[in-house]
Amino acid sequence: MATLSRLSGRNFLVIGRAGMDLYADPPGTRTEDATRFTTALGGSSANIAVGLVKQGCQAALLTCISDDAVGRFCRAELTRYGVDHTHVRAVPGEVRNSLAVVETRLENCQSVIYRNNAADFAMTAEDVDPVDYAAFSALITTGTVLAAEPSRSATFHAFTRARTAGLPLIFDVDYRPYSWASAQEAAEVYSKAAALCDVIIGNDVEFGFMAGDPEKGLAKARSLITQGAQIVIYKMGEKGAITLTPDGEFTTGIYPTAALKPTGAGDSFLAALTAALATGQPLHTAVLRGSAAAAMVVARVGCAPAMPTTVELDDFLTQHPGPTTG
Repeated sequence: MATLSRLSGRNFLVIGRAGMDLYADPPGTRTEDATRFTTALGGSSANIAVGLVKQGCQAALLTCISDDAVGRFCRAELTRYGVDHTHVRAVPGEVRNSLAVVETRLENCQSVIYRNNAADFAMTAEDVDPVDYAAFSALITTGTVLAAEPSRSATFHAFTRARTAGLPLIFDVDYRPYSWASAQEAAEVYSKAAALCDVIIGNDVEFGFMAGDPEKGLAKARSLITQGAQIVIYKMGEKGAITLTPDGEFTTGIYPTAALKPTGAGDSFLAALTAALATGQPLHTAVLRGSAAAAMVVARVGCAPAMPTTVELDDFLTQHPGPTTG
């Protein structure tokens, strides 16, 4: 496994989708009642890249987008946020970019995601081969990129290239059932990917799913440490998170907040956690910064636009009474 000290370079390669989010407006409006929508950059990997940039890091996205107005919207938004899109390829033809119709509502929040013939699944080995992996500090990806071919094989190929260059691999499970042919296939592929990675992040449902038994999720997380992972974070929603390392485990709480919606928390958590580790902060502190960033995002409209800056996150931590007891 790679050394996590490499993260100090603060320049990250993120693999996975960028999409357009359409939010029913004003906040609180149900989609079926909406007469207008606002747009925002979305897609888990794009959100993470934006979150990293806002936390003072550099980030490059590796993916495919549609060669149409929606794809061009995504590229323009990446530019606006300062995310390097050198390795984002526009795919001609009938593939379509990821599109989400979302509500800013906490109760009964509807998120309708269109992923038919998705452009990001068109990523191939020819897209990942030209990347100068040695220029980066780590490779980050989420589980959605593994849901279909040729993207799945391309991602595993990128893992090999990154590992050869000495990069740590950071993996957010991010299970989306609608993207997969079957739950069994997803569990097998996720387990294969997680076994290759240095840092694995998921929630209790996702680890239970990977284990094939909801009651065995924590055991699955612990098994990844015995297989060579350096950090595994087992998130439990309002109950906080258990962080596992070869040296032991610790539990952390959450930062209660006036949430507007449930989306974007995981992406913000990963970005703030990674940025904190990159600046040499202790793992316990990094996990709490990730938890605080997640709390901030669910209290804001949008996902990419809601990612906090370092100054905003520091202010939040200064003013908040502190996390719940884990």
